[in-house]
Amino acid sequence: MKYDVLIIGSGPGGYVTAIRASQLGFKTAVVEKENLGGICLNWGCIPTKALLKSAQVYDYLKHVDEYGLKAEAIDKDFDAVIKRSRGVAEGMSKGVQFLMKKNKIDIIDGFGKVKPGKKVDVTDADGKVTEYSADHIIIATGARSRELPSLPQDGKKVIGYREAMSLPTQPKSMIVVGSGAIGVEFAHFYNSMGTDVTVVEFMPNIVPVEDIDVSKQMERSFKKAGIKVMTSSSVESVDTSGDGVKATVKTKKGEQVLEADIVLSAVGIKTNIENIGLEDVGIITDRDKILVNDWYQTNIPGYYAIGDVTPGPALAHVASAEGITCVEKIAGVHTEAIDYGNIPGCTYATPEIASVGLTEEKAKETGYELKVGKFPFSASGKAKAAGTPDGFVKVIFDAKYGEWLGCHMIGAGVTDMIAEAVLGRKLETTGHEVLKAIHPHPTMSEAVMEAVADAYDEVIHL
Repeated sequence: MKYDVLIIGSGPGGYVTAIRASQLGFKTAVVEKENLGGICLNWGCIPTKALLKSAQVYDYLKHVDEYGLKAEAIDKDFDAVIKRSRGVAEGMSKGVQFLMKKNKIDIIDGFGKVKPGKKVDVTDADGKVTEYSADHIIIATGARSRELPSLPQDGKKVIGYREAMSLPTQPKSMIVVGSGAIGVEFAHFYNSMGTDVTVVEFMPNIVPVEDIDVSKQMERSFKKAGIKVMTSSSVESVDTSGDGVKATVKTKKGEQVLEADIVLSAVGIKTNIENIGLEDVGIITDRDKILVNDWYQTNIPGYYAIGDVTPGPALAHVASAEGITCVEKIAGVHTEAIDYGNIPGCTYATPEIASVGLTEEKAKETGYELKVGKFPFSASGKAKAAGTPDGFVKVIFDAKYGEWLGCHMIGAGVTDMIAEAVLGRKLETTGHEVLKAIHPHPTMSEAVMEAVADAYDEVIHL
């Protein structure tokens, strides 16, 4: 069977690409070996947010007296929390099935492997191989949890994010290795549920890609919540021979052995590019990534790649944007190359983290003269009333032209606030324009305006 566009993988890159391709009039198919929606929808973005919401509600219940309320016999049902998360994921997957049907996109079940001549072999669950062809083949096979030689995963005592979402019983203690978004989100969830959590981070600060002020605030918040944090540390080996796990951790002060029921490895991702025919076709890769141009074309005409398998940020919204850009270019629609300097990053622990653009340190290294402003949520009436005063908004501007170089937030609900900075930067908004845009009061979002006012020595509420 021949298609105009055939996409391998149905994650937020693949299924969004398929829908846009169909809208553009292409006969489209998607190859998927497991569940529609990919890792993000089934084992990543969506079910983790369901877990974190349960943790948030439980936290509220544990501190209900702080709101002038009373509640008795407060407890959690770990199994029910996990089941709710899986139910949310299953419901979203059915939603993607509906969208595929609505947009007349064929779903091909099986493992896809690209071949020369713009062809794809799909092996189904019974081992039957069927050949398909397409004018344009888009690889969107995503990634999985990366394994370190010193931290081999057995799926029981040393686990990845996938197992962490569906443990049969709640562990009494857990070591989380790595403090990127995945690591801190699970550290927060399990700590909220009552697990004794230790975070081990190789870099000097947790959430190391963030602005240093954000990292320091997150560490303070974690320690306040009872999470142990070990920075500039690495797990050298694990012993799983006993009832639990013994992890040998190298620190500045020497080695020490930590004991826990489970070790969660959250040290990054490994792309799913093995055995999918790249070598047979001659598609060039480098450092575990498929090399592409601004329009996601590989070195072989007719073959494209988007999402985690390419060198850009491994984020769901990036994969979706790349797929849309890719098929619009194929269709001859006017489209702009993605500005990777204006991609927002979000972490959904408590407190939440959201950021876009340059950190203060990076902006200084680049040579800008800066105006930096900061507004703490402890001075926000909305945050104080909501009982969420931890965190701040930090803004960075070029002093010469007023360009909004970066925005960094940590606090309640900031993942919903960062879009203002992304849009403002896209529209080349200056600091003075943000100041003159009236923000509603009382809201968390007015902290953005206040932070900008601080940068320009006009802050009112500090």
